[in-house]
Amino acid sequence: MGKYVVKRLVLALITAFIILSATFMLMRLLPFKIPVGFPVDAWRYFQDQEQQGFVIHFTQEMDGYGKLLWTTEGKELIQGGGLQEYYYQRPILEQYGSWLYNIFTEWNWGTSTSIQVNASAIDIIGSRLPVSISINIISVIISVPVGIALGIWAALKKNKLTDHIISTLVMIFISVPSFIIISLLIRWFAYDLGVLPFQWPDATSTGAAKALGYVIPVLALCFGSICGYTRFTRAELCEVMSSDYLLLARTKGLTKSQCITRHALRNAMVPIVPSILAEFIGILSGSMILENLYNIPGIGSLFVNSINSEDYNVLMVDMAIFTLISLVASVFLDISYGFIDPRIRMGAKNNA
Repeated sequence: MGKYVVKRLVLALITAFIILSATFMLMRLLPFKIPVGFPVDAWRYFQDQEQQGFVIHFTQEMDGYGKLLWTTEGKELIQGGGLQEYYYQRPILEQYGSWLYNIFTEWNWGTSTSIQVNASAIDIIGSRLPVSISINIISVIISVPVGIALGIWAALKKNKLTDHIISTLVMIFISVPSFIIISLLIRWFAYDLGVLPFQWPDATSTGAAKALGYVIPVLALCFGSICGYTRFTRAELCEVMSSDYLLLARTKGLTKSQCITRHALRNAMVPIVPSILAEFIGILSGSMILENLYNIPGIGSLFVNSINSEDYNVLMVDMAIFTLISLVASVFLDISYGFIDPRIRMGAKNNA
């Protein structure tokens, strides 16, 4: 088991390295975006880019070297000592080497060109990550017990009125996109009733207002997750309850409740519990649209804003966060099978 865990971690790191390297190459091939505030912040920006090894400057125009990004003119000549300077983009492989060197030696992921000009991209992500994580964790904490409980209830009442009602509601809510749900919640609770804020409270809001700000996005994320857990739990439990070994347990004298609690639920949880991690990944990626609609300052809305504003450095770090979360969750997903069911031993040799 230990060798399997190490192997999965190494493969996850290799996968992350390949994904981020490919993303960096594609980002650098995109058209250069002039940062907001030029030419005021131009000098500082290109000095920073030159220190990181992404651009190089000459005192004369260099035909055939590469792509010309910017040149000093007018007032900028005073800052440059009166010399005309031409900033060129380095070859992509040189930029890639500089990017790796900056990350492994200084943990420097570059600076923002639009979101917060010249601010560290890693600092921008760090300030917004707690909001997204807290919203998603709260939604998981609520949706997991509720969804599993409804699934168990529907399985125990199979083909009865309760089962039909739960199954119908699940099919309805699971078919409605989360952005439609949050739009309806904003309309009903914020505008019609006025009991909840219509957007995410700002930093100056009171603690009560900030707490109320979680209600609408958490509910919007919970609906789909609850329906997914309910449907999956019902299907697994119904399958286990109709299995041969459970019928054998009944013939040996166990009551229905004993069969359900001792055998059916325990075996049904084997595929259900690992799905919680997979669901968390889906919630985190699905919260991008919700964060934009509710004006939540999280990494989901930042991902979309960085694409629209062509802030490639911030987008690169945001992509790294989503990649890391997905890969770590997949590793825990594989490992969890062995802990949930002792009969499962990942990486064990077959002695037969």
